[in-house]
Amino acid sequence: MSIRVLVNGALGKMGGEVIIAACNDPMTEIVGAADIRAKDKLLLCPDQSGSVQLFVDLEAALDKSKPDVMVDFTQAEVSLVAARMAAERKVNLVIGTSGLAPHDLVEIDQLAKANGVGAVVAANFALGAVLMIHLARLAAKYFDYAEIIEMHHEQKLDAPSATALSTVRAMREARDEPFKHPQVHKETLSGTRGGELEGIALHSVRMPGLLAHQEVLFGTSGQTLSIKHDSINRECFMPGVILAIKKVSEHKGLVYGLDKLLGI
Repeated sequence: MSIRVLVNGALGKMGGEVIIAACNDPMTEIVGAADIRAKDKLLLCPDQSGSVQLFVDLEAALDKSKPDVMVDFTQAEVSLVAARMAAERKVNLVIGTSGLAPHDLVEIDQLAKANGVGAVVAANFALGAVLMIHLARLAAKYFDYAEIIEMHHEQKLDAPSATALSTVRAMREARDEPFKHPQVHKETLSGTRGGELEGIALHSVRMPGLLAHQEVLFGTSGQTLSIKHDSINRECFMPGVILAIKKVSEHKGLVYGLDKLLGI
């Protein structure tokens, strides 16, 4: 029996990729799509197998399509409202929206537990990015200096990225103390050293030609270590999304990070 999937933000770039991936997987079925920009009532399946109803109103989409899982790649404020609607209808949640605050994650966890459903929230669904964070966590024990350079397309709404912040948290959890953050004697241009969190300097690049890239730099006497991940296209996120769709119902409450589903 296939897993019934509703995609919120279906007309966005990530939403479109989710629809393609779910249509191509034999264990998942797209039963509905929602987007506030929708003008048509039907959305053609990319594999030409048919069409699904396209809704402007998410509540109507949830009530009529009756999904098992809602996948949401919208904006933080929209995603939280969507999570409330879906959880109240006993629909499992897979959320890849960037910019969710810690108190938002607490609410999503409470919503999921109160309604007996699972919620997978991940800053990054690319398997390589998950491994990058895992490797950075391992290296963090052995270096006292670290900086992160994250680069994204010019339309990304937040900075630094959620992936960068997740990397910092993972690195800090591996240590007994913050990293050492060198202070320059004179900063001739304000902000040149980037933002600072837990002793780690974060630098955000935004420009056309990029998708999603991150490099974690470690330094100690006489050597450096670089751990880098590049997302070439949005297709790279889909194996992780499909994995989350298949695994989310096995949990009750919030699972934060794809690494939990991968067992690392």
